[in-house]
Amino acid sequence: MKPIIVLKHLWFIGTVFVVLTTSAFGAKQPEVKPKKEIPQLSEIQFPSRSVQDLVQSPTPNTPPANAVIEVIAVKANPSDKGVEVILQTAKDQQLQLVNRSAGNSFIVDVPNAQLRLPSGDAFTFRSEKPIAGVTEITVTNFDANTIRVTVTGEIALPQVKLYDSPDEGLIFSVASAASSTPPQQSPQTPPTSETQTEKPSSEGDQPIELVVTGEQDGYRVQNATTATRTDTPLRDIPQSIQVIPRQVLEDRNVKTVTEAVETVSGVVSADTNFNTPSGTYIIRGFEQRGNFRNGYRDAGTLTPSATIEQVEVLKGPASVLFGAVEPGGIINVITKQPLREPYYNLEFQAGNRDLYESSIDFSGPLNDEKTLLYRLNASYESSNGFQDFVTSHLTTIAPSITWKLGNRTDLNLYYESTKFNGIPESFNTLFSDNTIKLPRSRYLSYPLDGQHYTTQKYGYTLNHKFSDNWQLRNNFSITAFNAIEEYTVGTDLVDDRFLEQYAARRNYVVDNYFGQIDLVGKFNTGSILHQLVLGFDGNRNVTIFNPTYLSVPALDVFNPNYNIPITTLETSTGFGIIQSYGFYLQDQISFQDNLKLLIGGRFDWISQNNGIDQPEQNDNAFSPRIGLVYQPSKSVSLYTSYSQSFNPNSGLNGDGSQFEPTKGTQYEAGIKADFLENRLSTTLAVYQITKTNITTDDPNNDDPNYFIQIGEVRSQGIELDITGEILPGWKAIASYAHTNAEVTEDNSDPSTVGNRLEDVPKNQASLWTTYELQNGDLKGLGFGLGLFYVDTRAGDLANEFEIPDYLRTDAAIYYRRDALKAAINIRNLFDTEYFVDSNGTRARVKTGAPFTIIGSISWEF
Repeated sequence: MKPIIVLKHLWFIGTVFVVLTTSAFGAKQPEVKPKKEIPQLSEIQFPSRSVQDLVQSPTPNTPPANAVIEVIAVKANPSDKGVEVILQTAKDQQLQLVNRSAGNSFIVDVPNAQLRLPSGDAFTFRSEKPIAGVTEITVTNFDANTIRVTVTGEIALPQVKLYDSPDEGLIFSVASAASSTPPQQSPQTPPTSETQTEKPSSEGDQPIELVVTGEQDGYRVQNATTATRTDTPLRDIPQSIQVIPRQVLEDRNVKTVTEAVETVSGVVSADTNFNTPSGTYIIRGFEQRGNFRNGYRDAGTLTPSATIEQVEVLKGPASVLFGAVEPGGIINVITKQPLREPYYNLEFQAGNRDLYESSIDFSGPLNDEKTLLYRLNASYESSNGFQDFVTSHLTTIAPSITWKLGNRTDLNLYYESTKFNGIPESFNTLFSDNTIKLPRSRYLSYPLDGQHYTTQKYGYTLNHKFSDNWQLRNNFSITAFNAIEEYTVGTDLVDDRFLEQYAARRNYVVDNYFGQIDLVGKFNTGSILHQLVLGFDGNRNVTIFNPTYLSVPALDVFNPNYNIPITTLETSTGFGIIQSYGFYLQDQISFQDNLKLLIGGRFDWISQNNGIDQPEQNDNAFSPRIGLVYQPSKSVSLYTSYSQSFNPNSGLNGDGSQFEPTKGTQYEAGIKADFLENRLSTTLAVYQITKTNITTDDPNNDDPNYFIQIGEVRSQGIELDITGEILPGWKAIASYAHTNAEVTEDNSDPSTVGNRLEDVPKNQASLWTTYELQNGDLKGLGFGLGLFYVDTRAGDLANEFEIPDYLRTDAAIYYRRDALKAAINIRNLFDTEYFVDSNGTRARVKTGAPFTIIGSISWEF
């Protein structure tokens, strides 16, 4: 299939393409003629009036029986749009094609052809759930002289358009059954129809290709891997999981993972980590530092948006597959992968506060056989902040290669280098009357040398299929992070005027090594279908840090003087080593098509060495999960689940003994439903999470380094997430969360029982919606609107002050036509003053950015 086919039909994103081509080998290049659209199936009048008649209808100009074409191989290869099904044929053959529809199936018959291995044996090809919205693709010998290709939709009959190109052959454009609207049949139109098209002679050994892509709608994603480590439909997962696809990231023009998850219920920012593209998040009331990358812990603090394909947020305990994590959930970033078809994208952006960004995204095959693929993402971004002195510079380069070592073995090699340097924004401060009186532009730290971060990530993934049902997966990654920092941050506001400062110069490195191997297989026990995941992983994280503590005078917040002396106090050295191993087993059991059970467990061993003077701490934990899904219809799933998580504690008890890991226990139930003929997906979840074994200050010991393990907190709430296409061109992603997170037990300070957890809003809601004109001269012109509401939050655990609520408005206008896309994105349209988080103290309230406008233009070819 020639690359120009895909490029000419980018407007048909979210469809199933079935392309059958045969080209001349060594023949004179034919004259290129324009494609001619063949009428819709429902527009064609046919003499046949039944399925039986259609199957038995004779094919005109059928070659004699002794001219049967042999198809010696069928391959299914992933592509940027879905999956390619290739029928390898012999040369100098004449092909004729007949297509029709029956029920939810789109059928292509190839007369005078047979599936034959080189040995002469017949064979059958079958691919189950190759992409979202397609239940199955089969290629079989229908009879002694016919090959039948069947693409079966999950919900409804795919919509079909046909194009006839003398140069490129016959192109079938078929929308995925999962999201397409079934064609309306008039009483005079039979339920099954047929179109016949003759194919020119195929001289040469070019294969027939069927390019099949599922309906993606842009916003609605139907499958994810984070919850189960297998590509599982969201409706089959007994846990709330939300996916932010690339289309949403592009439409909103997000710059960080923190911005990306603003559309997900129950997720708010806890810290932006000195303005780097990373951060800390609060999910269902619990703080989760960092995120995961392609299913494993991302040890570096830099996650550039240029490399992100989509973001998956799994709510609730996830230790069963990911080890030591907080019980609120995890964020898993899926990175861009090499594509089988050539793809080139150039983009430039500019905005206020001297923002400039340029990026490239190139991908495609490196050889004619498409067994060696590459992808290169590179970008540079520079900007100033809304506060005095603030600057930011980010450079990213991320090449990757996928090598198909054989029909059943794939190897992916990747490297990512990210460099960040700049002076970060300072925190604001809350006065004793719980007001913030200073302008947003006021810099409340001393502008020292700032931050210089470098992250290098490299590794591989290796997959080998023993058969269609069993495969072995192995991956290994190394992350090398280096940081040089010189900064000050406020610690306490004295007399409502003088902000005392903590100052340090630090140089530290973090090296993280992660390896994983697992076995994935499908098998039956009687009528019950199993999908098994059995795996083992190991992680070693080494941190070495050399802080130098500085002394600086308190800053007069009303009349700051930044020209101050700096005194060096002392230099120390420290290290931390965390080593973990985990063994996990999971089984996805289908008792019936509408009744599914997910059960699994994981056992972990973790050792920590957090300092020269502290003994090594060893912990182990078992983390179970069990969930049930019942589907009364194909568009509704009812689910319930129970799961646990753990996270190791550090420090010593009063008697010198080590602390047990914290434990999180969740009960969840919910409904997942599709509306508007499966274009719109919703998830409604209710949950309760209890976290125990929390350390608190020891009331019987004056040493602040000693704690007792008696604390307990609980979070319970309800969440609603909606995503998809409401009408053609009108897409939306919306969410609402009510979260009640509070202290339920604290024997060291009973007065805190009932207090709200810091930085957790009781109510949170978001809406991002776009509309794109579908017809006329202005086709491709679109508009976007975003509303983001966050309720008041407790500023500290003692609940002595609050962070005010806010409603922020974002907007966008864009134009897409062929390979060109131009956009203007506005963040905080009405210049609302708002505050993101408090870091548990009045002196470190994070201010949200004011009005921000960014213009972008990109060219895709």
